[in-house]
Amino acid sequence: MGTDLNAPLGQNRKEKPARKRDLGRVLRYSGLSLGTLAVIGLSAWSSLSPDGLTRRPATPAATEATAVANEKPAARKPDSERVTGALGRSGALAGAHVEKVLTDDGATVTKYTPRSRESDGPALINVGQRGQDPRMAALPNEDLLEDGPEGRLPIIGPGGLRPMDQYARPWSGARGTRIAIVVGGLGLSQTGTQRAIRDLPPEVTLAFAAAGNSLQRWMQDARRDGHEILLQVPMEPFDFPDNDPGPHALSVSSSAKKNLAELHRSMGQITNYTGIMNYLGGRFLSDADALEPVMRDLGKRGLLFLDDGTSAQSLSGTLASAFDVPHGFADLVLDGELSRSAILRRLDELERIARRNGTAIGVASAFEESVAAIGEWMEEAQGRGIEFVGAAALVKDPQQN
Repeated sequence: MGTDLNAPLGQNRKEKPARKRDLGRVLRYSGLSLGTLAVIGLSAWSSLSPDGLTRRPATPAATEATAVANEKPAARKPDSERVTGALGRSGALAGAHVEKVLTDDGATVTKYTPRSRESDGPALINVGQRGQDPRMAALPNEDLLEDGPEGRLPIIGPGGLRPMDQYARPWSGARGTRIAIVVGGLGLSQTGTQRAIRDLPPEVTLAFAAAGNSLQRWMQDARRDGHEILLQVPMEPFDFPDNDPGPHALSVSSSAKKNLAELHRSMGQITNYTGIMNYLGGRFLSDADALEPVMRDLGKRGLLFLDDGTSAQSLSGTLASAFDVPHGFADLVLDGELSRSAILRRLDELERIARRNGTAIGVASAFEESVAAIGEWMEEAQGRGIEFVGAAALVKDPQQN
């Protein structure tokens, strides 16, 4: 019945553009050295050019325009792949007119038009979208990690790429009604974790408890199945010690140094997450002095913060805005009453909120009843035009506003 999970989520129960590909990484993975590549390129140029080495090279803009114009329709890749490849080539940028437009839904549209052509010629258009290639979703981006005493911690990449952007689940970008559902407590129970990963649709965001077991393995399974993931960090509740979040919880009485060490210890348990979500924490979230160093750290690391919405005194929104941390609040806890009928009623209420406001976020725990009811309801709601998205798609992002 799912009672082997602790009572998570505070319940007391007993669109940045993709980075250009780094040439060094491509060469390293392909096994080629710069010298080898230079010899191969020179030989091929000499043999194919009618004038040998005396031929003057074409300009980058002309080379790119010719390549696009001569491309056969049958050999063209899908639009998303073709655009990504084009942005990785210097020829697509050199000698081109670049126009960027921020749309109402937060996506960045970048248009590249060759300057050397005055007529209506080929243009490369990229709609900025967060997310990772599903084939690589279980593997971390090494550029977004740093080694520390507490493990491998997320950081912003050298080109400004944030973990939130890299690991977010892609969505359509449409302006329809959108809902994010977050199911937490994963890792605390093997049975419950297996059930959630196996039975929940991939559109559900899964939150892993930092105190759980085998988290790296579960994370990989979840990412392979298409889930966006969050990390639940234990924090001090108002009724501590009656409600104990665990020995490594962030607390009001601890120093900033100790709380950051505990935060980093939690962060080092897994990779590939878009951000942090509180596990309990009503008291900690209401104390500005204790919460400020945490929010500063999250902002520097490019992570979002999702507040489960159970504490009316939470200052997470105020401090997150002050330090440019993408943040959001859950609108409803879906399984405060653990019965199928009660959960379905809460899900219907979540849909009403989403239709009224355009978006809504619901949170639940990985109980058997919760997982079954959510999966059943989502299938029906999709038929009513609801789009289910990852949590990262619905947070307030200072870089997008």
